[in-house]
Amino acid sequence: MAAEMVESDMPSGQRASHADRDRVVEVLAAAAGDGRLTAQELDERVAAALSARTHGQLAVLTADLPDEPGAAPVSVAKGVVRIEQQYASTTREGRWVVPRRLEIECAWGNLTLDFSDAVITHDTLDIDLDMCGGVLRLITRPGMTVDAGSLSLGHSATRIRPARGPEAPVVLRAEIRGQLSMGKLDVRPPRRWFGR
Repeated sequence: MAAEMVESDMPSGQRASHADRDRVVEVLAAAAGDGRLTAQELDERVAAALSARTHGQLAVLTADLPDEPGAAPVSVAKGVVRIEQQYASTTREGRWVVPRRLEIECAWGNLTLDFSDAVITHDTLDIDLDMCGGVLRLITRPGMTVDAGSLSLGHSATRIRPARGPEAPVVLRAEIRGQLSMGKLDVRPPRRWFGR
């Protein structure tokens, strides 16, 4: 019933564009990040949004979520997120929303980005890195690939370990560009604990 009311506000049979589908995926990701949707619900609704053909099919997917008409959700995955830090260590983990692009400027500190439970709404992530004297650690998940071929190294080391287990379809391609001086890039899957 609620879905029918939402559909009546706009032509439900009107064809949806890529931008329309992207907006709905961002609303769903924000709702999952706020704890309104479970991971399974998010996966199901994102799959439905990406295959939706009309506005009516998209409206049903967000009908039970709070959203002011015409307003962008507060925790939508931003296009660009900037991280700046000096002499500090930071970890991003849990259900954080992955943007399209990360700009990282870090001096003498460590940064860990854990993608294990991250909300992925785009298939690519560009990381622009300017790091000196620290460790950038990416904890990957099945279906995530990392390319550091365009990263300029100065007295630095890189270690990219592949995911364990059977190969999964690619859900996120991360490309790291920029420079790393007197530091380390460590890309690895989550650690296995005894008995798991």
